[in-house]
This record gives sequence, C-alpha cells and structure tokens, in this order.
Amino acid sequence: MFKIKVAIVEDDKDIRSSMTELLSMSHELNCLGAFERAEDFIKCFNELTVDVVLMDITLPGMNGIQCVRQLKPLKPSVQYLMCTSHNDAERTFDSLCAGATGYVLKNSTPEQIFNAIKDIHNGGSPMSAEIARIVVNSFPNKKQNNQLLEAFTTREQEVLHALAKGYSYKEIADKLFISIETVRTYLRKIYETLQVHSKVEALNKIFPKN
Repeated sequence: MFKIKVAIVEDDKDIRSSMTELLSMSHELNCLGAFERAEDFIKCFNELTVDVVLMDITLPGMNGIQCVRQLKPLKPSVQYLMCTSHNDAERTFDSLCAGATGYVLKNSTPEQIFNAIKDIHNGGSPMSAEIARIVVNSFPNKKQNNQLLEAFTTREQEVLHALAKGYSYKEIADKLFISIETVRTYLRKIYETLQVHSKVEALNKIFPKN
C-alpha cells in the first residue's frame, strides 16, 4: 500500500514525540524522521525521499521559514506544511512566499492534520480556518476582476467566492452539496485557468488589491 512519506521538524520534544506517534497511527502515512533543528534536517535532506514536511517556525538556530526557503528550490516536489502556534499575517505570508504550500495551527485536531497532509500531497493548499481568514482579510477591497471571473463556470465561481469568504474545503462541499474531492477538482481547474499553484495566488488574481 502506498504511504505518504512525512518528515517532522519541531524543537519541542513532547510535541515532536506526539506528532511522531500520531503519524504512526495512520495506515496512509509513513514518518521518515523527526528533527529538533532545521540544520539537522538539512543535513539529511538529500538522503530522504520525503513527500511532505511538517515544519515548525520557531526553531533554535535557523527558523522554519528560512529552512523552507533554502530547501524548496532543491526539491520543488516536496511540500511544506507549516505546523505552528503562530497565527499572525506576517509569518503566514513569509511562509507562503518562502515556498510553503499549507499552514495549520498546532491546536488542530489529529484528523485535521491527517487531512491537511493528504490534501497538500494531492495538490491542495490546506490552511486552518483562522489562517484562511487572515489570508482573506489581506484582500480588504474585494474588488473583483470580472474579466477573469467570466472564464469560469457558475459552479467554479461559487467555489471561488466561498474561498474568498474563508470557507474550508469541507465547508464549501457542504454549502454546495458536493464532495470534497469534487471541490479539489474544481480548484485544480481554477488553478490551471489562472496559471497559479495556490489558494493565495488565485484569490490575489480574482480579488486584486488596489
């Protein structure tokens, strides 16, 4: 059975141990290693065939954002899921600009973390609801690019507007009476049309700042 290969970079021993134990409970995930420092992970990076990295931000020495910025160009296919207690706009956008594809808070439930790992591996950009609101609030004017919107079907536009309101994939699915996988399919089409790779980039194109 195929398993998503995951690495953890987390300086807190108890949290690191809990995350490792959490991943070991899943039949779909395989934890390749857990690292206290970014520098330790960097030393092993080339030897690891990793799919997803759970990355803390506040680390001794090099921080998680700096680590992602250094490693992302080396293996672009590796996806970085920031897993942190920080929920401020600056760290969120610094992480995304560095190359992270998702951002979840440490107070997320085990199921939410499992789903975020699977989502990011399948091409999504998972974010905790609180983080999604921060991203959405960075587009205060919500001025629509109507010309771009016309390129989408009515249902795709509904998905975009739901994203702009900070809805999670599950909330969008419930609102539109479709499956989460169908939401992901719509998003893949939206990303292809806009020639973007993330939720943030899509919203930035559809709801540009003045």
